[in-house]
Amino acid sequence: MAVNAKKIAVFVLVVFALYVIITDPAKAADYVQIGFEGISDAAKAIGDFMTWAANGGKN
Repeated sequence: MAVNAKKIAVFVLVVFALYVIITDPAKAADYVQIGFEGISDAAKAIGDFMTWAANGGKN
């Protein structure tokens, strides 16, 4: 039963994404940019943490 719910949820998300892209491409591009900025910020934070840890936890 959980597999069917997962398939339905993925299908709904794909349909929604296609709807947004078709009806308002500029807004869809904004969403993609926001997503990549979030990924970039997360990667930078992980890098900063690893640098801090490699330095023995010192600033």
